[in-house]
Amino acid sequence: MGALTVGVLISGRGSNLQALIDAAATPGYPARLAVVISNVPSAAGLARAAKAGIATVVVDHKKFQMREAFEAEVNRALDDAGVELVCLAGFMRLLSDSFVRHWRDRLINIHPSLLPAFRGLHVHEQALAAGVRISGCTVHYVREGVDDGPILAQAAVPVAPTDTPETLAARVLVQEHRIYPLAVRLIAEGRVRIVEEKVMIEEEDGSAVPLFNTATL
Repeated sequence: MGALTVGVLISGRGSNLQALIDAAATPGYPARLAVVISNVPSAAGLARAAKAGIATVVVDHKKFQMREAFEAEVNRALDDAGVELVCLAGFMRLLSDSFVRHWRDRLINIHPSLLPAFRGLHVHEQALAAGVRISGCTVHYVREGVDDGPILAQAAVPVAPTDTPETLAARVLVQEHRIYPLAVRLIAEGRVRIVEEKVMIEEEDGSAVPLFNTATL
């Protein structure tokens, strides 16, 4: 079986993209990045992809009056690259229900909280305002709801009394860079099943566990 063909959608600096690039460059990694697509022409992540020899495509959402036309162009670029799995990595556009349904169980995202807690934007501010002692990040399959879908991998980090949104974000980001490539590996190895909207990870002995949790406390 060949390597899983991955497309990555970005809007900004692409730090999680870089983690995927680094993982894909290691011997034996079972996935390859075929294309990086950005809706922002100036996104720094495009340079990261180009440096790694990965094809890049800009689909500037500002040039489309309708979201459907924008997403059709994104789909065209993904299809042209033969993409089998789409990874959202700081992609700051809401995707339509039709796009999500088209890529159902082939579209994943990373979110900087332990979902289902703290969905949406300003996640670290939300966590600090709530006074939680533990935060983290989640890789999940994308569904029509905001930051919704079966959870594939999570990592937890402690929240310090002196934390600011910036210091907490930095601590969480370290774990994002660890679990996103790991989640893609699990999918590429064919070890992931979704049963009743819960992720089951197949172990080497053929058994399955309901959640791959990489707690780091």
